[in-house]
Amino acid sequence: MQKLKININADVGEMAGQDKALMPYLQSCNIATGGHIGDNQSILATLELAKKNNVKIGAHPSYPDKENFGRVRPEITDEFLKASLEVQLLNFYSIADQNNAEVHHIKPHGALYHDLVNDKNKAELFLSVLDEIDVKTSIYTLKGGFLDTLGQKTHKIYHEGFIDRRYTADLNLVNRKKENALISEPKEVWKQLKSMHFDNTIIVDTGEKRHITAETYCLHGDHPKAVEILKFIHTQIK
Repeated sequence: MQKLKININADVGEMAGQDKALMPYLQSCNIATGGHIGDNQSILATLELAKKNNVKIGAHPSYPDKENFGRVRPEITDEFLKASLEVQLLNFYSIADQNNAEVHHIKPHGALYHDLVNDKNKAELFLSVLDEIDVKTSIYTLKGGFLDTLGQKTHKIYHEGFIDRRYTADLNLVNRKKENALISEPKEVWKQLKSMHFDNTIIVDTGEKRHITAETYCLHGDHPKAVEILKFIHTQIK
């Protein structure tokens, strides 16, 4: 299958059962490193799947919180978080190195992703971990957040847009607890991607149009219609 030029990424290695079907449609992927889900076996299997499909590989670290799938900020110290991130990333890079898999980027997961956008101290902590373990990998994050502005000094940043999630007026994602947080229909997901990529605009939850910039676009790998959506997008772009 011919790859699309648009960089669509997905969170994988999360036991959602769709990774094999998703990979042919992706340019890049973010593999769970064990914080919210995953283990050495799932990391290795997903690395091999990505290599087979010529998909750029990313590490997908998170808060150490399997109970809430990393989507809730846990009450832990900065020291504990730092130690967990070091373990997750060192282990992931070790497995990748042993299997000749190049790591293209890092994309934080869930609550950690949003905290690194909105919390300067957390963003500094995360970047200090990358510095201490000598990781120069690119980073996927939202434009204008702390991880973006601080990370640009030492890392290549890819600004990310979410094609299966609704946005608020300040260009944050609508909380998953709200009914309108997730976009389910393939035509609506395509409409949002098309608007983002070709017009640099998005319709937010208030109905207003906002300017947005992104170089990579996320579709969550555990979305129940992820495969159907990617097939539809592929058809539309061709």
